[in-house]
Order: sequence, then structure tokens, then C-alpha cells
Amino acid sequence: MKSSLLTAALATFAVIAQAQTSAPLRAVADQIATKQGPLTVQPITHGSLVLTWGGKTIYVDPYGGAAAYVGLAAPDVILITDIHGDHLDPKTLAGLSLGKALMVVPRAVAEKLPAEYKAQVRILNNGQRLDTLGLTVSAIPMYNLPESADALHTKGRGNGYVLNLGGKNVYLSGDTEDTAEMRALKGIDVAFMCMNLPYTMDVNQAAQGVLAFKPGIVYPYHYRGQNGLSDVAAFKKMVNATNKKIDVRLRNWYPAAQ
Repeated sequence: MKSSLLTAALATFAVIAQAQTSAPLRAVADQIATKQGPLTVQPITHGSLVLTWGGKTIYVDPYGGAAAYVGLAAPDVILITDIHGDHLDPKTLAGLSLGKALMVVPRAVAEKLPAEYKAQVRILNNGQRLDTLGLTVSAIPMYNLPESADALHTKGRGNGYVLNLGGKNVYLSGDTEDTAEMRALKGIDVAFMCMNLPYTMDVNQAAQGVLAFKPGIVYPYHYRGQNGLSDVAAFKKMVNATNKKIDVRLRNWYPAAQ
């Protein structure tokens, strides 16, 4: 009898241990109040996150393997910003449940997506807007400065996005520098700002961009560069030294590296 109980206990422990080790490492999700219920912000990794609002789930630049999304609802909308592998990741897409997902992408991404997704794709070019599923998606230019034909990110190829969710405007920078279009943004409640050299901008540029359009909340994301992680604490200090009202939220976007 004791042997049977011990065997059962060890089996239960093994199942629990396996579940714990297989669970993805993720930063704790945030909730932000809107006029139509909470907006949940779930950091995943690098430039990828999941937003949940109004019974809809939005995946942004799903990347890093489908295992990172275990336990999250299947997407209703997928936003992809650019053609680079840390934004358009066919391997990750293939491992997700995408049967009901609308894929909102720039034309350059649509041209590189596997054929199986074509029926689900809606192309948005810079300056265009889509109203769907109770939310609004606007495509914002994202590009490197100075503009050049051989830049890592040329103007018009990729999209940043502004989402309106329950009256809250959410800006997703994608890969960009502090462009005139970014600086001209108005009424942004939540912003996700990239800052990684040499691909986008440094923390000073990012801080100056944020101080120009003054979002209520800003999350540094996409901050891994060639020389490691950008100094997001310095970014927060720069922003709040000039404007203490901006809520700079530092979250761990690279938990697997810890």
C-alpha cells in the first residue's frame, strides 16, 4: 500500500514538474482600463506582444517559436510590421492556431507570406485605415533616418500601427527612428517604442520621440541590438527628467535570456 502511494505521489510530482518546466517564461501581463473593459498587455519577446480587449486577441509580430504562446487564446487578428525574420516568422506562424485570424500586413509582407494564408490577409499601406471586429487599425510609416534606398528599413515598406481599442489609442512603433510621422502623433494613450542600434534608434532618439508626442504610457520593447540590450533604465530617466507625467513601464521582454 505504501509503495502504491509513493508511486502515485512521484507520478503526480513528475506531471507538475513537467508542466512547470514546459510553461513559457513571460513577463507578467498588465491591464489598462478602457471605456469598454480592460486592455490586457502581454509581453512575449523582442517586438512581439499579445493584446486582449473586448473578447478579441491580437498578436503583434509573432516570433520566437509557437511555444512562447502556450496558454494564450488563439488570435483573432495578427499584425505584422515588416519582412525581417523577427517580425515575419513563418515557422512561428505554422505552429499557431490561425484558422480564424485576420492578418493585417503591409504589401511587402503579404508578398512573402506562405500561400496558405493569402485568404486571411488584408493589406494596409502607410496612411490607410481598417475598421474591423470593433477596433480600428491605422498604418503609420516606419523607416530609418536619413532616408536612403539601402537603409535597413525604407519608407513605405513596413508599417507601424495605431490601434483604437475602447477609446484608447495604442501605438506600435515597429522598426523605426524618431520620424516626423511619429513626432506628429496625437492622443496616444499607450506606446510601444523600439530602441536598438543599428537597426532602429538609440535610447536618446527614442526618448526625444516620446517627449514629442507625449503618450500616457510607454513600454520600451524591441531593445536587443548587436551589442546586447539597450539601456531602457536610461531611457526612462531621460523621459521623466523632462516629463514626469509619462508612465514609462519597464518589462522583461527577454526572459529566456535571464
